[in-house]
Amino acid sequence: MKKKFKSEKLILQPIYPGGNAALNKFIQENLKYPNEAISNHIEGAVAVDYNVNIFGKVIAAKIKHGIGYGCDEEALRLVKLLQFGKKKYKGLHVVFHKSLIINFRLNIASIITEKTELKINYQIAEAKNPDTDAKITYTIISQDKY
Repeated sequence: MKKKFKSEKLILQPIYPGGNAALNKFIQENLKYPNEAISNHIEGAVAVDYNVNIFGKVIAAKIKHGIGYGCDEEALRLVKLLQFGKKKYKGLHVVFHKSLIINFRLNIASIITEKTELKINYQIAEAKNPDTDAKITYTIISQDKY
């Protein structure tokens, strides 16, 4: 016969209010893509390890794996804004160790807001037959990879 565990005896990890969907929404709404990362077209994931105390506050955060260009600092700022639910653990002062991966992906809106340089060169081709109209050709050269 198996013993049944009582949930009161287990110390459960704190969960962000609303679950993972609410956590993802919070990150999307509060993420400010760094200008340096936009101008250098930096994308990637930043892994952050952090500790949560019994009051649900993030007390320590550090970068486990970063990509630079201001993304690491932005990930730390976001993690420090997180607030988890407060729980009592029978008088114990428990610190929970958690990790989070924040993805930085460029979108069209962030690229358009950046001042991109676009040069348009055009040439009028010489007509082989002077009796017919000349054809006009255009060449568009973009200084941006997007």
